[in-house]
Amino acid sequence: MTDDNSHDMNDDHPVDPKRRLFFGTVAGGAAATGFAGAAQAQTAQGEAAASPLTEMRDPQTAYPQPPFPEQQQEWPGLASQMDPVPDHGEDSYVGSGRLGGRRALITGGDSGVGRAAAIAYAREGADVAINYLPAEEQDAQDVIALIEEAGRTAIAIPGDITDPAFCRELVTQAVEGLGGLDILVNNAGFQQSAESIEDISDENFDTTMKTNIYAPFWITKAALQHMEAGSSIVITASVVAQDPPKNLFDYSQTKAANVIYAQALAKQLGPRGIRVNAVAPGPFWTPLQVVGGQPTEALPEFGADTVMGRPGQPVEIAPLYVLAASAEASYSTGQVFEATGG
Repeated sequence: MTDDNSHDMNDDHPVDPKRRLFFGTVAGGAAATGFAGAAQAQTAQGEAAASPLTEMRDPQTAYPQPPFPEQQQEWPGLASQMDPVPDHGEDSYVGSGRLGGRRALITGGDSGVGRAAAIAYAREGADVAINYLPAEEQDAQDVIALIEEAGRTAIAIPGDITDPAFCRELVTQAVEGLGGLDILVNNAGFQQSAESIEDISDENFDTTMKTNIYAPFWITKAALQHMEAGSSIVITASVVAQDPPKNLFDYSQTKAANVIYAQALAKQLGPRGIRVNAVAPGPFWTPLQVVGGQPTEALPEFGADTVMGRPGQPVEIAPLYVLAASAEASYSTGQVFEATGG
């Protein structure tokens, strides 16, 4: 179980920009405002405000560009063993108190997008519980240390979310450890590339459905017992929900379901004052790609077919998770926020 994000690297299947689900410039503007606020806050405190995220930089060359080394890891993979190692904001994300006092549970919080969200949430003032598979303990402990360095409570809860009983126990442990729950991020996902439906085993299909659709259902049901007005739920969808590549047949189905999760659940929970939104990544450099999520031979040019000419780094999407969870987006529910690289 790793963080959830995806993009097809087939040259004959680019993402059509006309089919965007949400205007990224709006979300990006709000995120930029948050970073400006962070810089101003630090300056007011007499601290250095310089950060890679507050500097004027060319986004095409701001982060590693293809070609990358060809590489493969066993599922679920470790971010620390990728080349190049993904940037989750460890040295660059600067918070400004936008989530002060909140309590968040993030699945797949050990690496990739989930790790970036966990770091950002902690630096924005939230206490954070992360879920991950036991095999990901090394990466998870790095995240726990970063949350604690931000002065926040960190709760590590390893376990398999394809088990409904564990999903309920996960929520119980998070609530007990954090003293409540205000933010739920259903981020963990399973993705395996397959050229044909005939190549997808029953076991892999079952794992994809249980991880990406069943687990958010089980976890959300359990979490709602503890969430009050003002709480936020975020689910990680994907651009493949709109433009499914041929090699991600089953995964794309689940990402479309994740969009409906956000849109339908937002209508149910709006009267309770609980917002529900989705974040849809394009090609992001995370362990999900190197454990079979993409064909090994496609990894050296991963993300090269975007306008930016490179994959996104997890830190670049973290502001959307902050925005979706913060009171700044109090009028946004049932939305899909995208970060696709063009």
